[in-house]
Amino acid sequence: MGLPWKWVLSLGFASLCLIYITVKVLDVLWWKPRKIEQQFAKQGIRGPKYHFFIGCVKEMIALMVEASSKPPQPHNYHNILPRVLPFYSHWKKIYGPTFLIWFGPTPRIAISDPELIREVLLSRSEYFDRYESHPLIRQLEGKGLVSLRGEKWAHHRKVLTPTFHMDNLKLLVPYIGKTIKDMVEKWKDMCDTGSSSCGEVEIDVSEWLQIVTEDAITRTAFGRSYEDGKAVFQLQTQLMAFASEAFRKVFIPGYRFIPTKKNASSWKLDKEIKKTLVRLIGRRSTEDYEKPDANSSVKDLLGLMINASTNLKANKHPVEPITVLDIVEECKTFFFAGKQTTSNLLTWATVLLAMHPNWQERARQEVLEVCGSELPNKDHLFKLKTLGMILSETLRLYPPAVATIRRAKADVELGGHMIPRDTELLIPIMALHHDRDQWGPDVAQFNPARFADGIARAVKHPTAYIPFGLGARMCIGQNLAILEAKLTLAIILQNFTFRVSPKYVHSPTVLMLLYPQYGAPVIFRPIKSQPSDCQL
Repeated sequence: MGLPWKWVLSLGFASLCLIYITVKVLDVLWWKPRKIEQQFAKQGIRGPKYHFFIGCVKEMIALMVEASSKPPQPHNYHNILPRVLPFYSHWKKIYGPTFLIWFGPTPRIAISDPELIREVLLSRSEYFDRYESHPLIRQLEGKGLVSLRGEKWAHHRKVLTPTFHMDNLKLLVPYIGKTIKDMVEKWKDMCDTGSSSCGEVEIDVSEWLQIVTEDAITRTAFGRSYEDGKAVFQLQTQLMAFASEAFRKVFIPGYRFIPTKKNASSWKLDKEIKKTLVRLIGRRSTEDYEKPDANSSVKDLLGLMINASTNLKANKHPVEPITVLDIVEECKTFFFAGKQTTSNLLTWATVLLAMHPNWQERARQEVLEVCGSELPNKDHLFKLKTLGMILSETLRLYPPAVATIRRAKADVELGGHMIPRDTELLIPIMALHHDRDQWGPDVAQFNPARFADGIARAVKHPTAYIPFGLGARMCIGQNLAILEAKLTLAIILQNFTFRVSPKYVHSPTVLMLLYPQYGAPVIFRPIKSQPSDCQL
């Protein structure tokens, strides 16, 4: 006896569904990538072979593991591109400056021509968008300005911009300066109680300098709600530690959903941060409504977003209003981006000055001439030209973000090549900054003097220097980062001479941003207590 006709129909329908799904999967994971690979090959763009599902990720990981296993480089050796972006450095030698790589089934074209990069980021940016980052990265950076797109991004950018105007940031200088001064006094106490006869102390600056950046970010984000904001960002620091560890396991499918002890703690922290911020926003909204004159002269991120949200509702503005959850995500984004970028800049600048005592002394003499023994103020900072050159050279050699990615929103022509929709473009910032053709034969040397007459005269093509990006999506917090870095280094230089510790291992590495893999131990000695028999 045959099967009932309903069963036959059901089995037939299920078989058709299975065939359809199989065909779709094969199209996405095999036929389409092979077709794109052939299209680019006809245009002269080649790269490592595509492998089913994983693309060329396996080779990328192997090259990164090999690079990180090599012996540490000498302290004064700054040609770090082969270590930091080994897959780019390796494949560029084989396939030329423009080549195709596969991140899973997604095609990425690596481009290093500054003129093409200027088109992508500036003159034809309407054809390209920020790519969708990995969920673990979004958990770290928040769903704020960095990841927003379209009208919502434009509106948030407009609302937040006044926070980062230089006139507004100048008002924060005394507060940030006090935090730095307190840190310096703690270092001096450590020198006094240490075992060294020269009054020296070894400090891992990569850890200590995060205290300064956290304080500056908290004041910028929360203003008069500083203490409440500080408590929130302490929770965010813990969350970042969990998310960073999970990101190291990014190639384990579904790892972030596994209810491990650390994942559970991460989920709990995320909920607590949101709940605390929602309470703070509600309380601040009530205060601003009842006492509008209570606002301080400093325009903080939280106040601007609350005011924008209130004004849009009152005026029935057509733009999508800023919600409480939007404000929560912007606070998370600002904390991650601001803390990591600025603390890494400060760490590398301190390490470079410790490696190059001649530039350290030049910078110190300038600080003492301009500021004397006073705590530097906003007027002093703009006169510190040598320190500005040192920071520019630090950002060239050790940019916090070593690469950025854009996605083609539609089929588009670029540099004589047709780029299919959804193709990603890899812009290797570090490779631009280390390009001998752009910077000259001393490209791998620490030479701040190249910036003596500004960026335009330091490099052949201005797009070969983009530590904060370029165009409309340029980092909104770059003024705060430079101001904070100048202020911190000026106060350190007033109080200490310093050199690299014998324990320091020069191993720059990347986990989203560039950082010293084994920390940054530096030996500090107070300037006013240097016995003649102690040598730097």
